[in-house]
Amino acid sequence: MNTIKSGILSFGMSGQIFHAPFLDTHQGFELCAVVERSKKKAKSIYPQIKSYDSVDDLIVDDSIELVVVNTPNVTHFEFALKALQAKKHVLVEKPFAITSEEAKHLYQVARENNVQIFPYHNRRYDSDFLSVKSVLESGQLGDLVEAHFRFDRYKLELGSKIPKETPVPGGGLLYDLGPHILDQSLSLFGKPEKWEKNLGHFRPNTKVDDYANIHLTYPSGLQVFLTGSLLVAAPLPSFVVHGTQGSYIKNRTDVQEKQLSEGMRPGDTGYGIESDEAEGMLTIVSSDGEKTQKRIQAEPSSYMHLFEDVYQAIREGKSYPVTEDQIIQQLEILEK
Repeated sequence: MNTIKSGILSFGMSGQIFHAPFLDTHQGFELCAVVERSKKKAKSIYPQIKSYDSVDDLIVDDSIELVVVNTPNVTHFEFALKALQAKKHVLVEKPFAITSEEAKHLYQVARENNVQIFPYHNRRYDSDFLSVKSVLESGQLGDLVEAHFRFDRYKLELGSKIPKETPVPGGGLLYDLGPHILDQSLSLFGKPEKWEKNLGHFRPNTKVDDYANIHLTYPSGLQVFLTGSLLVAAPLPSFVVHGTQGSYIKNRTDVQEKQLSEGMRPGDTGYGIESDEAEGMLTIVSSDGEKTQKRIQAEPSSYMHLFEDVYQAIREGKSYPVTEDQIIQQLEILEK
């Protein structure tokens, strides 16, 4: 197989959990290099790799075909641009960029260099979201009226990751959790007619937003509310969708992230499978007013499908699911 030789620009949590295991396991990729400025942890786990001291050293490696940009938000544009100009394909974590103009420039540079750039939106491949998508596509809810997507945590104390807690472009909760739920919403409902957003600063001594709400309105009248917060001690359901014929309610599971952080590998028995108690609740009202409820078990999921989509785009020329238009729209909503 003509494998895609790949390098990761950071081996922090995302490199260790969300990228390296998949690039190492997928037969279409070869994990060749990682940037580690101090501790050489990746080399001890993946002895075959090159461990570079700097981003520039990895990008100029002629053997690398795909670069994973998983560095702090404010660096995404700079590093992705360098990789594209070096004629590398790029997989870039959220946020794709800080502004829509930066995103447009990256896509243009990719085209000029005959390479591709891919937004890493792994939450499209979560079992909870795929359950919601399946119910919506079934048409059982009728015409959609209202949707609420949430991404909640409880972290009163300021985090240790300085880039996320510093008032620099891309800092704060809006650019941290906002891209996840915005991408999920845009992939399901399309381009909104108008939007508004509100931010909050509630943790003691916080320098960045720790609450964000985005309200999207669609031509059909559909109202979509996206909320992220770092101060939710008792989380509400993360997905609530109401239609003219019923409702669907689903909790967030994060089953893959939890499993990966505990050492499970993609493809292991039980990987990507939700527990029984995580089932969603579908409520349907018949034409004569009779209400029925049914628990929906989510299908197994895997972020491996994201890497397969990247492989198919590079080697087979297939379209990548997250489109340029969706990314531009997302950033137009996020940017001030």
